[in-house]
This record gives sequence, structure tokens and C-alpha cells, in this order.
Amino acid sequence: MAIPFPDTFLLPLLALPLIYWAFNLRKQTKLVFYVHDYLSGYDTSAITVAGKDGPQTSVLHFGTMVAVDDPVTEGPDPKSKVIGRSHGMYINSQLDGKGLHLVFSVIFTDGEYKGSTLEIQGADLFAMKEREFSIVSGTGYFRFVRGYGIMTTQFIDIPNLRAILKLDVTVKHY
Repeated sequence: MAIPFPDTFLLPLLALPLIYWAFNLRKQTKLVFYVHDYLSGYDTSAITVAGKDGPQTSVLHFGTMVAVDDPVTEGPDPKSKVIGRSHGMYINSQLDGKGLHLVFSVIFTDGEYKGSTLEIQGADLFAMKEREFSIVSGTGYFRFVRGYGIMTTQFIDIPNLRAILKLDVTVKHY
């Protein structure tokens, strides 16, 4: 013979899986954009702020810190549509000078994600073809975001310290 349960007993059993499912519905967004990092020229967007020899230290030397306000574009061409800015810093954190630690915000100023940001942090071993980094936070459309990105160098001019970086980003958010 079945044991009778009050109707109120079944409600929490049915509601718990529905609540769990509802709170774990995340969107996945994939983005590709380009960061133009120029430490020289008329369109300089990054400057050395500290290093072994002061602000004149090359970014290629261990311990050098650079502040950035780089344009972010839809395509690799410098004349491509600007969709945001990359604000933050990087520091050469590898003794042999071949690796940076990045901490910057991508601030979208145009397009579908205008007013939103992505917070990026991670290593940039720029001698490697592809480098993976973390998306640790975001705002606006990207609230509660987490994810990763793959950075590849589209263009580099080491003597003039100019580079165009492709960021291929995958994030999950609500």
C-alpha cells in the first residue's frame, strides 16, 4: 500500500530542478576584434611609464610597465571601424623579456555591445603564435561573464614597437 504524502511535499521536489535550471541558463557569446598597440608614431596609444631606466626603458626588457589606451576595431586594417578602446597596462614579467602580463578593459563604444566592457587578464608570451588569456569579468551585456580568448599577432613591427593583435573571445554570461 502506498504511503500518502501531502501535496506540499511534492512541490519542493519539482521546484528545485526548475530553479537550478533557470539559474544556470547562460548565454555564450563569441567575438573577434583587433587591438592596435602602438608605442611610436603619430597615433601612439601606449607609453612606457616605468622600467629599469625609467620611461625610456624598452617594453622588451624585464620589469617595464606600459599604460595603454589602444583602439579596438572590427577588422585588422587600421582604418577599420573603431568599436572600442582597450584601457589598462601590461608589464614585461619574464626575465628574458619575452613575456608580458596583461590587465586591461575592453570598453565597447560602438556597435551591438556599446557601453559594455570585458576585463582581460593573463600572460602574453608574444613569441608564441597563439596565446590564451582569461576573461575575468565584465559589465553591461557581459555582466557575470567568464571566459577565455586566443590572441594572435596579425602584424608586428618590433623596431618601431607597433602591433595589431587579433582577439578571438568566447564568454559565458547571463
